[in-house]
Amino acid sequence: MSFIDIPDVFIGSTDDGHTFAVLNRRIPDADRLLTEAGFTARRHLGHTLYLLPPGTAQDAHERAGTAMYGLLAHTLDLVDLSWTTRWMPDGPLPAPQLQVQFTADTVTATAGSDAARSLLEQHGFALAADGSSYQPPARLEKDSLLGVVTRIETHAYADGLSVRIGLNIPTPEAIPAPPRRAAPAAQSGPAAPATRRHSR
Repeated sequence: MSFIDIPDVFIGSTDDGHTFAVLNRRIPDADRLLTEAGFTARRHLGHTLYLLPPGTAQDAHERAGTAMYGLLAHTLDLVDLSWTTRWMPDGPLPAPQLQVQFTADTVTATAGSDAARSLLEQHGFALAADGSSYQPPARLEKDSLLGVVTRIETHAYADGLSVRIGLNIPTPEAIPAPPRRAAPAAQSGPAAPATRRHSR
C-alpha cells in the first residue's frame, strides 16, 4: 500500500508540478466539487485522479482550497501535502528550511536550521548515521508515519518555517496503483482529524 492510499482524500504534488487529488472511498459530490474547482478527472491504474496542470501557486492554492473545503463537508480524513499549492500574498516562498522526502516504505528529512532540527526531534526523528539527514521513529506503521509527517508540516508552518514534502512521484503517470481489494470498501463515517492539516 502506498502512503497516498491511506486517507479518504490525499492531495499532493508530483515533482513536475502537477497538483493531484486521489479519493480512496466514494464521497458524495466529489467529482463535481473537484471538476468545478478546475481539476480534470482521469483514470489511471485503477485510480480516478483529479489533476491540476503546473501553473501559478496562487491559482493552485485557490482551486485546491475551494475543492478541499467542499470535501471536508463529507470527510475529515483528508491529507494535504502538496507543495504546488503553497502561496504567500507577500511574495515568493522562501527556500525550504525543512524537507521531507517519501520513499516506497518510509521517509527521510533534512533540516537547514537549528529550529528545523529541533522540530524534527520533537516529533521523534533522529539523526541518521550519515549525519546529514533524519529518520523517523522505528517500526511505525505507514498510517502512523503519514500522521507524523502531517503533524510536522503543520507544526513547521505554525512556527513560520518553510517546508517542502516530496512524494517521490516524478509525473502523474508514476502515481502508484491502489491496493487490490477483495470487496468494495464499506462507507465509513468521518475520521478524527487529529493528524490532518486543512489550512488554506
